[in-house]
Parts: sequence; C-alpha cells; structure tokens
Amino acid sequence: MNTILLSIVVLGVLGAIFGAVLAFAAKIFHVEVDPREAAVREVLAGANCGGCGYPGCDGYAKAVAAGEAPCNKCVAGGAETAAKVSEIMGVSAGEAEKMVAHVACSGAADIAEPRFNYSGPVDCRAAMLFGGKSSKWCSFACIGLGNCARACQFDAMHVENGVAKVDRYKCVGCGACVEACPKSIVKLIPESQKIMPACSSKDKGAQVMKICKVGCIGCMKCQRECPADAIVVTNNLAQVDTSKCIQCGHCADICPRHIINYFG
Repeated sequence: MNTILLSIVVLGVLGAIFGAVLAFAAKIFHVEVDPREAAVREVLAGANCGGCGYPGCDGYAKAVAAGEAPCNKCVAGGAETAAKVSEIMGVSAGEAEKMVAHVACSGAADIAEPRFNYSGPVDCRAAMLFGGKSSKWCSFACIGLGNCARACQFDAMHVENGVAKVDRYKCVGCGACVEACPKSIVKLIPESQKIMPACSSKDKGAQVMKICKVGCIGCMKCQRECPADAIVVTNNLAQVDTSKCIQCGHCADICPRHIINYFG
C-alpha cells in the first residue's frame, strides 16, 4: 500500500513540475499573432488554390497581415474579397484585373494528325515520356489527357475531342492549370483580352500544313493588316501584344487558318 501511495505522490510531483516547465516555456516562446491575420483568413475564399502566389490561404493571410502582400490577390474571391480584406487592413484594395486561362492550341483529334494511338496512363507527362514530345505530329500540340483539368478546382477546364478548353465564366485565374501543363501551352491572360491566337506551333508554314488543319503558318497577314500594330509574327507564330490590342477582331476575320480566337 505504501508503495502505491508513494508512486502516486511521485507522479503527482513530476506532473506538477512538467506542467510548470511547459507553462514557463509557453510564456517564454510565445509568439504574438496579429489578430488581423485571423480576420483576413476568415474572409478569404478558402480554395487554397495558390493563385495568390502564396502557400494556401493561411500563407496569404499571414503575408497580408505582415504588410508583405496586397489585399487584392485572392483570385478566387475576386473584388468582393479584396474589399473585405482591405477594410480589415484599413487600406485601399487597389485595382487588379482578373486573369483567365487560355489554351494556345486548337489541335483537336480531328484537326491535328496523330503519330500513334497512346494507351498508357491517363497523364500528359507519362505520354510525353512514352512518345517523346507529343502523341500528335505537332510537337507543340495539346496532348489532351487532362492534367490541366484535374488540377482545376473550379470546373473551368475540360478536355473536348482531344484538346483542353477553358470556361472563361468559371475560371478564376488561379494558374493551377498553367503549372500542370507539361507543354506550357496554357497561359493566363487578362479577362478583358478578347483576341488571342489558339496555336503554339513554331514550325514553318509548310510543315504545319502537313500535320494540322488550322495551325498558324506565319503568313503575316494579321501582322500587316492590324490597325494597332498589336500583332507580330515571331518564330513563325502570330502573337498579340495585349497592351496595344484594340479588340477590333479584324485579325480573327482575315486569318486564313481561322486560328485567332475572338471571345466576343
């Protein structure tokens, strides 16, 4: 009986000592947390999409509270969230144009010639390891196995007939699809930009015509006739300077390959 009582007393004393040590350590190593951090985290969209450039909503909230990030970087929350965050921080939200994803390829299954029938893992990177740059003759073409679509948390990206398509109304511009695409043909563009070439091929025109029914052939017609000098053909590919483009749509109308998209 004495042994049991002694054990209880010893455990009680040790518990008290350890408790005191832990309480002392907590006080010594306590880090003050800015209450604004929790408030900012509360109003964020909670998607943890990384579109803000920080590791999730917690990382962004911490950066905002520390004055290291602007209030308008939550792409999933948009202007409404930016206004709430700026109110918490007591600053102006500022202007930030919404970005949307754009797939610079139109190489659907019936348009871009296939090199072989791939039957491996449903993964674009795996297909590239198996067949080189692409399962299509165009080495710049969308592989179409949906890495981008699986990365999108907002149901804004889908693969249709072998090529990725973006739903601009659902896209929040988080950039997850951009990171997921091993071909680097998905880009973020301003939502207001309505004119964009849907091709990434840098092959010469004669080669493009052999392997794709709509690929850019670098004919320079769009460059010559653009009234704002907003299109330039570089490396056999038409590219738009969004800072100059006046969204007239003339280039889309005259393109002989109909490869310039007009999101009117």
